[in-house]
Amino acid sequence: MPVEFLGIAATGDGSETTARSTAAFDRDYTLRLARAHEEHGWDRVLFAYGSGSPDPAPAAAFLAAKLDTLQILLAHRPNVSSPTFAARTFATLDQISQGRLTVHFITGGNDHEQQREGDFLTKDQRYDRTREYIQVVKKIWTSHQPFDHEGEYYRFNDFVADVFPVQQPRPGVSFGGSSEAAYAAGGAEADIYCLWGEPLAETEAQIERVRQSAAAAGRGRAPRIQVAFRPIIAPTEELAWQKAHRTVELINARKARGELVRRRGAAGAAPENAGSQRLIAIAEAGERYDRALWTPTAAATGGAGNSNALVGTPETVAQALLDYYDLGVDILSARGYHLLDDAIDFGRYVIPIVREEVAKRDAEKARKAAAERDRQQLIAVQA
Repeated sequence: MPVEFLGIAATGDGSETTARSTAAFDRDYTLRLARAHEEHGWDRVLFAYGSGSPDPAPAAAFLAAKLDTLQILLAHRPNVSSPTFAARTFATLDQISQGRLTVHFITGGNDHEQQREGDFLTKDQRYDRTREYIQVVKKIWTSHQPFDHEGEYYRFNDFVADVFPVQQPRPGVSFGGSSEAAYAAGGAEADIYCLWGEPLAETEAQIERVRQSAAAAGRGRAPRIQVAFRPIIAPTEELAWQKAHRTVELINARKARGELVRRRGAAGAAPENAGSQRLIAIAEAGERYDRALWTPTAAATGGAGNSNALVGTPETVAQALLDYYDLGVDILSARGYHLLDDAIDFGRYVIPIVREEVAKRDAEKARKAAAERDRQQLIAVQA
């Protein structure tokens, strides 16, 4: 199966290790970073969402109009707009990008962050709302006749859009989460299910849980799986590990100065979402797992989002990513701590290795499948 690479479409140059030197939305930096991804083998970039952050939809439209091939993953929270408005926004953006849009629906894992924008539902209610929201958006994308809707969270009459996506029947739907409510909603509705980087055994168990949820929802095909990491690469193993330890030192220094307030909750608060809780538990159980997974970066940030690292030479990190590919992961998300330089280095030195090895794996699978077809045909003739 093909492998794809997802980077980050940051609108400013800050990270956990480095204070931002640009404006929150810097046109030049946003475009330069995206071009670096497009020119170095990445398939798509994520426009993330945060209360108070630049609106990702117009930022994505800006990039879509400037770049030719880079695909867009647009994060969206259902609490910020009605599904009728959102579906038209997404369809318009798919038109601008000529069919390069995927939408990542975020339920929200922290009450404090949700309440910043007036969302006071409980976590379980939010998952139910997200599921209804996705269903409505899908119907708007594909319905050319007016229809009514009366659900638990949304009600409208006689709606029909006048703008539709380029992609047929619709753009892809991306979803993430590590709770039972997330598995149920995403297993039923998502085309892509997103996980944060965990050890191979834990990742395999989560993939199986997603597949079970998809089967329980009556789907014949489970969502594709995406897994996210923070790569730390260098020409030698020794230099990579030195870089990794410096990275944690920088994170801890910024945290000590009060510069890293949890975006998704109050300062110092323990994470409420299951994904971050899992990352913290994994970090408490050990620092190193499998071929290259390293957890102190997650521990230093309190399990804040995509935060487990893969450490080593480009060859080591590429082989670690291939271990996840062999589990059934076909979208690999990566984001360094120096966004621009790391995107270029990862694209130059890691992506080509992974693509070459995947091509070899696919060729061997095709050879074995052809040999098995020949064997079955021979058996049939002999019979």
